[in-house]
Amino acid sequence: MSKGSHRFALVATALVVLVVALALACLLFGSVDIDARSIFGILTGHDSDNEAWNIIVLRSRLPMIVTAMLAGAALSVSGLLLQTTFNNPLAGPSILGVSTGAGLGVAIVMLAMGGTIGGVFGETLGSYMATLLGALVGAGVVLVILISFASIVKSSTMLLIIGILVSYLASSVISLLNSVASEEGVHSYVAWGFGNFSGVSLEQLPVFSAILVLALVASMLMIKPLNALLLGTRYAQNLGVNTHRTRNVLLLITGVLTAVVTAFCGPIGFVGLVVPHIARLALNTSEHGRLLPVTMLAGAAVALLCALLSVTSRHGIIPINAITPIIGVPIILYIIINRRRINYFN
Repeated sequence: MSKGSHRFALVATALVVLVVALALACLLFGSVDIDARSIFGILTGHDSDNEAWNIIVLRSRLPMIVTAMLAGAALSVSGLLLQTTFNNPLAGPSILGVSTGAGLGVAIVMLAMGGTIGGVFGETLGSYMATLLGALVGAGVVLVILISFASIVKSSTMLLIIGILVSYLASSVISLLNSVASEEGVHSYVAWGFGNFSGVSLEQLPVFSAILVLALVASMLMIKPLNALLLGTRYAQNLGVNTHRTRNVLLLITGVLTAVVTAFCGPIGFVGLVVPHIARLALNTSEHGRLLPVTMLAGAAVALLCALLSVTSRHGIIPINAITPIIGVPIILYIIINRRRINYFN
């Protein structure tokens, strides 16, 4: 076994153990104290005499764990794909405006309907399907804008600035919608904007999981083109890679991953930007055959940690977006300060 393969095996094993430990912690700890024996019994089909405990474990904590794992993996892979596509270590769903575009789509749906989407679309579709459609359209519009400018602007830094400007523009439109929306609509949107992994119900979980798993599998099928893009566009073309089509496919996968997570969990910041760097630092490589699975595992671990911290406070549930900067900012500052010594990206 080579040194790189050995390191990958160690890192992947450590992350799997960490993910399992954090998932168990999320089951055991929360705002309501439930003993471990009762939780194990509920999970194995022996319902507790306390009906509230059954509901908390099966319909709250278990869906939250699955949601956090998939959302963390999806956002992290989105960040990795964007960083490779634009050859920019500071690219990410929130920085380039993809998350904000998805948020604008949700705002249009949510605020235009006054927070009562289900009454307009009918109970069969449900509010979450309308929200999902709005997020997909919003993220898609931002991605089209980025693709259009990418063919004109060659500098990755300038493209990053364009993404930030698009994000500001989308935020401005959201503020305008908030100013004219009903009180119920504004309240619903603000609550959604805090970000949480507890908003996906057991009934919504199959749709949420199926879309994200398919998109994550699609990202794994792009490993060879991603590795070729690391060598530069011209070199990738010499290797027979259709860079234009590859970039569009990568942006499509990114848009789906970001939009679905944003629609169901809110605009979660920093995870997509930070986790790919954690994976690169752990592996000391940008080879996507190893980097992609480690990024997924690291994203799941970070999201589970945030979920655990959000529900174990004595002062109520803490918004996810109040926790992610505490984890993300120090890592980004470390990357910026040590950018010359860290050469894994180029």
